[in-house]
Amino acid sequence: MTNALTRLLETRDWLLADGATGTNLFNMGLMSGDAPELWNADEPAKIKALYQIAVDSGSDLFLTNSFGGNASRLKLHDAQGRVRELNRLAAEIGREVADASGRTIVVAGSVGPTGDIMEPVGSLSHADAVEMFHEQAEGLKEGGVDVLWLETISAPEEFRAAAEGFALADMPWCGTMSFDTAGRTMMGVTSADLVKLVEDLPNPPIGFGANCGVGASDLLRTVLGFSAQGTERPIISKGNAGIPKYEHGHIHYDGTPPLMAEYAVMARDAGATIIGGCCGTKGEHLVAMREALETRERSERPSLEKITSELGGFSSAVDGTEEGSDEAPKRRRRRRG
Repeated sequence: MTNALTRLLETRDWLLADGATGTNLFNMGLMSGDAPELWNADEPAKIKALYQIAVDSGSDLFLTNSFGGNASRLKLHDAQGRVRELNRLAAEIGREVADASGRTIVVAGSVGPTGDIMEPVGSLSHADAVEMFHEQAEGLKEGGVDVLWLETISAPEEFRAAAEGFALADMPWCGTMSFDTAGRTMMGVTSADLVKLVEDLPNPPIGFGANCGVGASDLLRTVLGFSAQGTERPIISKGNAGIPKYEHGHIHYDGTPPLMAEYAVMARDAGATIIGGCCGTKGEHLVAMREALETRERSERPSLEKITSELGGFSSAVDGTEEGSDEAPKRRRRRRG
């Protein structure tokens, strides 16, 4: 399938994605508990400024402000009837920014989890999940995104439902999961499991990988887990800018631009093709990441020892793929930051 992302991947051996959505919007005045997606209609200038941060910092692609733009998440704000509108607006603003940039910028329609647990553990049916993802995908498609971008998923059932919904919208897509529980997602998926899941789908994503999670070290260990499976599909690495710390009433991420630059280079060397940041990643981090990717030569895949010496220790002794690894996953809510 030919689209802006696949064309760009044909000419480049790495692409720089964007950084955080929530972190940057909070800095613009978004209050905790508010739905960022409502700003697509109420504060379009601020959403345009969010996208412009990525473009001005050298990103080759950025995600739209639509992470929680499905009916289930928007219902919490009595906006479940505005799915199509809010996603279309997120995409239209993004299209305007990308088209005015003077270079090829991929607009990726962000699609996050529904927030519900799927059957048989929970009450959300496969059919209802597919419809929610399809509805959101149609809004993003109408607004002009190049690809859909599923992110921060934990359950394989939800990943499959999203893929089916995207197929109904006839849209190319990428997909990432969040590995934050001893190398597994909250629902127990390992890096090896995701590789198998992706290849078993009737409409596999252009690229796949990991976002958010615990910190840059853990995410790179997961990226190594992907590449160890021998996949030829582009791997995505979008790690948080360090570890979150609560200071003066706000969440602060301690990752510096030099640390994220080191992370970006090691992500590339570990096998990632699309490299960006997640929670806490600001424009200054992206600038440092771009410069490092452009100026530092490729090297051998980083060892676990090199990762910990440069970026800090892992949050767990295992990454979920070791024989006999059965640490129980813990469920908790997440949000893309």
